[in-house]
Amino acid sequence: MLLLTPLAQANLLLHCEVTYAGSTQVIETGPVADPYPVQSIDIGGRFWFKPVMVGEGNRVDYVKLYAYLDAQKQPLLLQEAIYRPPFPAATTPHPLTGEQHLYGGALERELIYSCTLQGVQP
Repeated sequence: MLLLTPLAQANLLLHCEVTYAGSTQVIETGPVADPYPVQSIDIGGRFWFKPVMVGEGNRVDYVKLYAYLDAQKQPLLLQEAIYRPPFPAATTPHPLTGEQHLYGGALERELIYSCTLQGVQP
């Protein structure tokens, strides 16, 4: 008797490590169909970080990363990074961004982040 079982597929995951003032937050997100309801995440009361991965299942249409300085009137966009396919299929996380260093405000505060993408299927 032959028993066939489907291979386990890795879940699609965008994993970001965001550091400000020596404190690191891990932010993970899966694919969404609609990017607009995705909330920005407060980073140390100085910055906001918003990772958005649009796609479905194990398909990624695009990844957008937004970093904002928390200014008095409204957040100030420091960086919008857009990543489009093709993304390499791999069994280990794929480094997507490298280490990014952003500076903002009168004192030039530093935000550091890096993101990986995993679970992309060919």
